[in-house]
Amino acid sequence: MDEENYYSTVKRILIIILILNLAVALAKWIYGVYTNSLSMISDGFHSLFDSASNIIGIIGIIIASRPPDTQHPYGHSKVETFASLGIAVLLFITCFEIIQLAIGRFFVRETPEITIFSFIIIIATIAVNIGVSWYENKKGKEIGSNILISDSLHTRSDIFASSAVILSFIFIQLGYTFMDPIIAIVIALLIAGMGIRIIKESSNILIDKAPIDEKIIKEIVNSTECVKDSHMIRTRGALSHVYVDLHIILDSCYSLNEAHEISHNVENNLKSSISGIKDVVVHIDPCDDQ
Repeated sequence: MDEENYYSTVKRILIIILILNLAVALAKWIYGVYTNSLSMISDGFHSLFDSASNIIGIIGIIIASRPPDTQHPYGHSKVETFASLGIAVLLFITCFEIIQLAIGRFFVRETPEITIFSFIIIIATIAVNIGVSWYENKKGKEIGSNILISDSLHTRSDIFASSAVILSFIFIQLGYTFMDPIIAIVIALLIAGMGIRIIKESSNILIDKAPIDEKIIKEIVNSTECVKDSHMIRTRGALSHVYVDLHIILDSCYSLNEAHEISHNVENNLKSSISGIKDVVVHIDPCDDQ
């Protein structure tokens, strides 16, 4: 997939998910306020921040899609990773707000009104979130989008949170109203866990952790005609924008033009074998035994 199609695909997916998340958040929040359920209100806030994360993702993708310029010769693709970090920050803010509300509820006891409709709403939103998370994660892995994978983790945390709300409803029906703020805190901790995971995965890109196993690169390069061996293989970037540099060993009998052609073959083989590779720099070393 070329860069233009990549960015347009990610942006379209994020817009679709934004609409779904807004609908889910509105349903949870309105019903949470109506029934005075802190866990439902907390879950509604979580879903609302799902929507905010989609907006951050859309803005990040628009900036990341800008072409390379003199000051940014590698392009702006890492803005997508910074947008993922923005999603993590929103998760931590949500976590703080929910814990604050939960602590207040411990001192001011209120009994939420729980009906069969409460269960219907939360189960329906869980079904929507399962579909959204699965689709977003699937597309993210298919095209190597860090922002889609991070956002799918965000949505997945919403599934866990909503499941916790159902548990809260059951406890309230049994008369254990004190469990409502406790489960709200559990939801907050789940949200924080997802934020930590997003930061960890985004940081791997920013500190240039190798996105592709060196053995995979070496196998493809060494299978190229005329290449005797390869070494000093390095990769960096997100799965959608991988930069590769390596050394190949050739017999010293090849002319400069022939060696240049072989290096192009190496580059083409890598790009055709592994999607997401945007640039390959090949350094040619002569064989020692020549």
